Order: sequence, then C-alpha cells, then structure tokens
Amino acid sequence: MSTFSSALALGIKPIAYIWIPGEPFPKYLRDKVDKVEFVGSLNEPNLEKILLLKPDLILSNTRLQNIYKPLTDIAPTVVLDYPVPPPPWQKHLQDVAKVLDKEQESKQLIGEYWQRIDKLKQALGDRRKQIKVSVVSINPSYGMFAYGKKHPTSRVLNDIELQRPPGQSGDFLVSNNISQERLFDIDGDVIFVSALGGEAAKEALEKLQKEPLWRKLKAVQKNQVYLVNSAHWYAFDILAMNAVIDDLFKYLTKVNVSQTP
Repeated sequence: MSTFSSALALGIKPIAYIWIPGEPFPKYLRDKVDKVEFVGSLNEPNLEKILLLKPDLILSNTRLQNIYKPLTDIAPTVVLDYPVPPPPWQKHLQDVAKVLDKEQESKQLIGEYWQRIDKLKQALGDRRKQIKVSVVSINPSYGMFAYGKKHPTSRVLNDIELQRPPGQSGDFLVSNNISQERLFDIDGDVIFVSALGGEAAKEALEKLQKEPLWRKLKAVQKNQVYLVNSAHWYAFDILAMNAVIDDLFKYLTKVNVSQTP
C-alpha cells in the first residue's frame, strides 16, 4: 500500500489497488480511493479484472512470485523489492517518483515534510529533547511489540529529536513478545499504542489496560497514553508520515514532561 500512497502523493491516482482480506482499509487513505477499483489481495489478485481495466503500468513494492509473468502479459510491471526493515520513506518515494517521472514532485514533498518537522520542533521547543516517547503495538499473533530505531515511524521521532525508552533505542525494526513483566520497559512520558489485527487486537488491548502493572506505568498515571491508528504508524510512505506528524502535533503539544529521572 505504500507504493499506492506514494503515487497518490505524487499526483498520480491509480486505477486499482490490492488489500489484505478482512483488514480495514487504512483510514488515512479512505478519502483518496473513490472510483479506484479493488482487485483482490496480493496472493490472489483478480487478473481478469486487472486485464479489463487496461492499466498502462503495474507497480508493486512486494515480490510477486508466481503472478509476475501473468501481470507482465497485461502491462509493464515494476517491482520495487525492498528488504526488511524497509528503507527510509524518502528513498521509497524517490524510487516511485523515478518510475512515474515525478522526481521534482518528490523533492517538493520531502521539502514540505521538513518544513512540518521544523514547525513541530518550534512548537515543542527544548521540551522535545526531554519528552520520552514510547511506541508499541498489540497483535493477537505476536503479542505486544515496540518500535526500534529502524522503524519508519521512529525515523520521524528522531527527526524531531524526541527521546525514546532505552528498550526502543536499539538498531532494530521491532522488539517482539513484550510480556506483562516487562511493561516498565515501554514506559515513558508518552505511550502511543496501536492495535494490529482487527477486533481481536482491540480485545487484547482492552484486557491489557485492566492489568495492575499497566496501571502503574508513569504515562498511564499521567493520562498520556494515546491510541493511534496502526495503518499509518506502521507504514513507510509520505502520506503516512504526515499522518504521524498530525498525531504528534495533536498529542505532544499538551504533554507534561516528567521531572523524575
């Protein structure tokens, strides 16, 4: 979906998209897919439907495996195959822009991003170097996990010069399976929490919020735990990064910084 989002940001409205069956469509993109055709999942795209749409180009940021050849029979197909963890969102945007001949637009979007970062830094002042921000997700399959420095969202926090808990300062994408006994490892002045996995994840989060150890966290006691949308906090495109900045403006400008070590 990051490639779809980057194309939109560059001024190109795709004619079709794929998505994960059973998962809600990303909220930050919902108002941008009017009259865009849904053509199935990555594993089971509707090739007949794609053929009828007569695309000029097919773009993907995921390996297409057995469907690559059938897609190339429909239209030129470009795969931007990225490793895990993914590259900085700027590189992804630039790669998509190069394919779409929108390189000047990508430079403008990156410039506007830094302008927004500067505005948030000014709004926070020197407090940004004191606010300790924790970012975690709840997933029914993987439990609770925290975002490390290589996560795209963490790069935004770093650009603002926000501080992180020690357990989220490592050079990794995510830290999995955080048990209830390790909850203090995710504490900070602020905790951003998202639920990945629909209703089951929300139920897991509601259960966690009833635990005594959760209620002892500093951020919980200060009422500075914020539920955010996992769709843009776990993505790596310019529209998602701007949605993250929107959340940071909304919540961090009213944060009280702890004076305790």
